Amino acid sequence: MALLRGKTAVITGGSTGIGLATAKRFAEEGAYVFINGRSQAELDAAVREIGENVTGVQGDGSKQGDRDRLYTAVADTGRRLDVVFANAAAINVARIGEVTQEHLQKALPLLNDGGTIILNSSDTNAKDNDGIGVYAAIMAALRSLAPTWAAELRDRNIRVGVISPDATETPGIDTLAAMLNPGPNAAGEFENYQHSVVPLARYATAEEVANAAVLLASDRA
Repeated sequence: MALLRGKTAVITGGSTGIGLATAKRFAEEGAYVFINGRSQAELDAAVREIGENVTGVQGDGSKQGDRDRLYTAVADTGRRLDVVFANAAAINVARIGEVTQEHLQKALPLLNDGGTIILNSSDTNAKDNDGIGVYAAIMAALRSLAPTWAAELRDRNIRVGVISPDATETPGIDTLAAMLNPGPNAAGEFENYQHSVVPLARYATAEEVANAAVLLASDRA
């Protein structure tokens, strides 16, 4: 039985990494997904990979006009939303993330009562990682905001969940490694360190995070 049959979802940053893996799993479980991403080429490739039950809307989630275009695209189809997966974020040394409260405010008018908001945080919210304190603080803020939003939306029976994955094998992991530890073997050193502090001694996979998102998005949650 498909866990998300008949549901409509928006997944920000859905053209690569965790967002793409989640969009694929949502579609496999019967959902119709709207994804966005900054690169049109990557977005087109993602739509082809997902195959069906998907619409790609190019845009940067940190820009109001692009957020408007994403949710206008949903409204223009006559659909309403059951799931919003706020996944997109940028990490840079001392740079703020891109997922904002304003982004979710754009989604709320289209979100059905009984729907689900999923925030993609990070285990950095509880770790002492040099150089990414602002990013880590934003990830901690997401965890803090989730129960508040759940309380504020309880009259509409909207659930708010948070996923906080450890280092995950995505296209951006080597870029992050180079930013945190510049050098000829940045990726290898970063990988070795991350493996040393994780019980399973490996990166998480985007598919594992996607499976957690499927569960939170489903009625079984």
